[in-house]
This record gives sequence, structure tokens and C-alpha cells, in this order.
Amino acid sequence: MKLSWKITLFFIVLCFLASRSFSIENFHQAFPIIEPDPGHTKLRLSREGLEAIEKITTPIAAVAVIGPYRSGKSFTLNQLLSLSCDEGFGVGHMRDTKTKGIWVWGTPVELDIDGVKTSVFYLDTEGFESIGKSNVYDDRIFALAAVMSSVLIYNLPETIREADISRLSFAGQDVAFEPAKLLWLIQRDFLQGKSVQEMVDEALRRVPNSNGDKNIDQINFDCNAWFQVNQIRDSLAIMGDNSTAFSLPQPHLQRTKLCDMRDAELDPLYVKKREQLKEVVASIVRPKIVQGKSLNGKEFVSFLEQILDALNKGEIPSTGSLVEIFNKGILERCLKLYNERMASMILPMPGESLQKAHEEHRQAAMNAFDEQHFGRHHAKKSVDKLDEEIEKVYKNIMLANEYQSSKLCEALYTRCEDKMDHLQVLRLPTMAKFNAGFIQCNQSFHSECVGPSKINYEKRMMKMLEKSQSSFIKDYNHRLFNWLVAFSLFMVVVGRFVIKFILVEIGAWILFIFLETYTRMFWSAESLYYNPVWHFIVATWEALVYSPILDLDRWAIPVCVIAVIFVVYWRCYGRRKHGSIWLLPMYNNHKDRHRTE
Repeated sequence: MKLSWKITLFFIVLCFLASRSFSIENFHQAFPIIEPDPGHTKLRLSREGLEAIEKITTPIAAVAVIGPYRSGKSFTLNQLLSLSCDEGFGVGHMRDTKTKGIWVWGTPVELDIDGVKTSVFYLDTEGFESIGKSNVYDDRIFALAAVMSSVLIYNLPETIREADISRLSFAGQDVAFEPAKLLWLIQRDFLQGKSVQEMVDEALRRVPNSNGDKNIDQINFDCNAWFQVNQIRDSLAIMGDNSTAFSLPQPHLQRTKLCDMRDAELDPLYVKKREQLKEVVASIVRPKIVQGKSLNGKEFVSFLEQILDALNKGEIPSTGSLVEIFNKGILERCLKLYNERMASMILPMPGESLQKAHEEHRQAAMNAFDEQHFGRHHAKKSVDKLDEEIEKVYKNIMLANEYQSSKLCEALYTRCEDKMDHLQVLRLPTMAKFNAGFIQCNQSFHSECVGPSKINYEKRMMKMLEKSQSSFIKDYNHRLFNWLVAFSLFMVVVGRFVIKFILVEIGAWILFIFLETYTRMFWSAESLYYNPVWHFIVATWEALVYSPILDLDRWAIPVCVIAVIFVVYWRCYGRRKHGSIWLLPMYNNHKDRHRTE
């Protein structure tokens, strides 16, 4: 029993797969590619029909027929494809619409267009203004057919109404997606009077409104949306050569029996005009161009998926809304490109360099957007939005640059301020060392401090350096004078009792007497600072205390320790070994001589 159940299931699956493979291989029939959802408000893809398109590797063109329901769209398509009603698109004679969504004829017509082999698909659309559907649904069908087709046949009975023109607000607002050729197909019983082209031109002529009456410039269509009557006409006028008008008489008076009639039974004038219509369509059809390139089957299906997603997101479709949704992802990628390039820069940096980098990376993002974006006129909104987003990012980067610049310059300023404070309290005051530190600090600040905060911190830096320099110069002579007085007394003691050099003691006394008596004679120590002798003393002091080779302020203690060790060594061991032979006169007494003997 279990075995028979498994065998039965196997055969059911096999039959299903066999039937499916047969339906896929038989492309000589009509397939749905777009279907309405259960609520008949939104659209969804039908994978069965898309397989007929995806298998095409050559460039694709689509011819779509749109118009009111029960206007003969499906029959006209069958006539263009030379198909009977039984094998072609379904034709109904009831009051309800026969075609639901959008259907495609599975076998494309192969044409050689400008030397390029092109596969031309014919699309049948659900008629608008039928009972039980929302206006939004009609707009989506209309918009989808207008965007995806290369030739848009607007099938209208008898005449052109204002409502028919208003629906073209979508097709005429923008030239996004390389606009379809618009073919006005007027089917009427009489051909006398005005030509179809004159009828179309007259219908699209601007409505006079010399008084500026809003009721003329605007019309409330279907009580849902306001349409600018003259604005739509101006938009359609932009299409220029993309618009063609063609008239087609009724094939026969008994319209319900058209599917049962052969060409010989139809009106000869209709048959003649039908063949002319085929030639017109073949002459104006071109491969579908998106972003400057033609689409093959898979690319066309991908494009269709994007359009459908964009249409279902908006309540009422428009070229602007479609383009903006399409360009949203491209805008985000271009903005990401700008962010990545700006993030690779090391902050802080000079404002001019940041501005130059911003302009360079902004242009790169704009160029990338120009290469990828959809549409032309409405794409300007996306361009403006991208520029606005880039400016927001740039402002944040400028704030970050200012912060990093202020942080860096503050650290450098603090470092220089600490260094100047340290130079103010040198153990051995030296102008040469102060000037060297001053120059080094100033140069390092100018080279390392970058960014917009540099100017403000340069001013602060100059004030601080000038103040430090003025304070150092003010205290320098006074500290040096005190140092020299203490040094002269110290050398008197050293020359008298330590090394016992008479000349050292005498020199120290001369220096001490000069420093003390000069200030008494000339009333103040400040007058000493202008004396040439003082300048000589200062120059000698500077040469001894600080030089690129030796910095006594740093090595003063080690040098003193070495000198003390040398003196102690000499006093204890040097005189015993070498005697009292000196080139300079020394103090000598009997006790020292007795100790020597």
C-alpha cells in the first residue's frame, strides 16, 4: 500500500513537471507579465510571462497599446501580429474588460533596426475606466506601459477628450527612460473633414486664458487630482517628433463578429490602413534605452521589477516620483562615495585644501550620478538633493576639521607656553638659549598647527611670545648682574683659599669692585647696561654659558661636581706627585713648604 502511494505521488509530480515544461517551451501564445492584486489596486509580476522575455539575448523593443476598455486594443494587436483571435490575444465582447493587467505575446518579431537585430514584443494592457477599479490602478497600468514601451499606441475611439490628454501628464512630464514614441491611433467611422493629425494638433493647442482664470488653467479630473491643462500641453509639445497621429476606420459594422472574419470580408480601406499602420510602427520602433544603453531580456525584466516597485510605493504615479525612487539608490551610492573619499583625509588640514578636496570629491560623486541616474528634467530634483546631502556632510566635516585644528593648535600653544615659562627661570640666564627656544617654538607652531584655527592661535601665540620675550629681557640684565656679583665673590674665595691663584683672586676683586662702584657712581644698575664694558661681559657670558656644543645651564651641576672632584684630587694627591710647579704666581707660606719637604 505504501509503495502504490509513493508511485502515485511520483507520477503526479512527473505529470506536473511535464505540463510545465510544455507550457514554457510553447511561447507562441500570450502570457501575463503583470497581474492585479486581489484588491485590484496594485500590480505584481507574473513569472510565467517574464520567462518569455528573459530568454532574449538581443536588444528588446516593446510596443504597447493603451486606451479605454472595450476600445478594440486586443483586436488591433492581433491585426498587427497577423494573428486570429483564437491564437492571439483574448478578445471579449462583453461589457467587462477581457484583459487583466499587462500581457505579452511570447514570440517576438525580429527586426533589423539600424543594423542591429532587435526583438520586438507586443504588449496588451487592461483598459482604463472600467467598472470596479480605482483610478490609481488605471494610472499605474498607464504609467507602467508608458515607461516600459518603445512605442506607445494610444488607441482612442472617434475623438480626443480632455481626460485622454490629462492621462498623458505622465508621459509628457519628463523624458526619463528614453521616452516612447507616442502614436495617436484614432479609430472612427468617418474620415471626412479634419485629418487625424489636425485633430491631435487642435486638441493639444494651448487653451486661451488672457484673463488668468484658474478654472481654465486647471481642471479637476475625476475629483482626485488637479491637472494643469496648459502645462500638460506644453509638456507634450516638448516631445515633438516623438508624436505621430494615425487614423484607422472600422473594419466592419458587425463588430461582435470580427474574430470570425477573414481579410476578404473586412473593409478594404481598413485592410489597407492596417498594413500602413504596421509599416509606421516598424519605422518608429527602436530598442528600449535606459541609462544610455539598450536592454536584453534579463535587463528588461530587472528594469520592469524596479518600475513596478516604484509604482506600487506611490499612491498616484508621476514621472517625478518614479525617477526619484529609481535615483534614490543611486543617490545613496554616490553620497557613500563622497563620504568614503572625504573620510580618507587626515584632519586637521588647511581650509583651502579641504575646500579643494570637497569640490573634487563632490564632482566625482556628481559625475557618478550623471552616469547612472534616470531621467533628465525630474532627475534635477535628485541632483539637488544629492548636492544638499553633500553640503550637509561637508558642513559636518568642516566642524570636525575646526575641532581637530583647535585641539592640535591648543596643544602646540600650551607646549610653547610651558617652554617659555621654563626659559624664564633658567638657572643660568642666557639670551642665546632663550632666543633659540623662542625661534624653535615659533617655527614648530607654524609648521605643525594647521586648519581654520591657525589664524586665531597665531595671534595668541605672537602675544604670548612677545610677552615672554619682554619679561625675559626685563629680568635678564638684573639676574645676570646678581649672578656676576655672586660669581666674583665666589671666585675671590676660590682664588684665595682653594686654588690659591693670585690672578684669579685679583680678577674676581676687579669684577666685584667694578660692578659695585659703577652702580654707586652712576646712581642705578640700569645705567650699567648701556656701558660697552657690560656689553663685553654679556657677550663673554653668553659665549661661555650657551653654545650649540655646550649648555652650561643643563650641565652646570655635573661640571661643578667634576671641578670639585678635580680640585680635591689635586689638593690631596696632585701636589705630592708633581710638586708646586705653577706657571702662575701662587700663595705660598712656610707651613705649606714644610709639608712639601
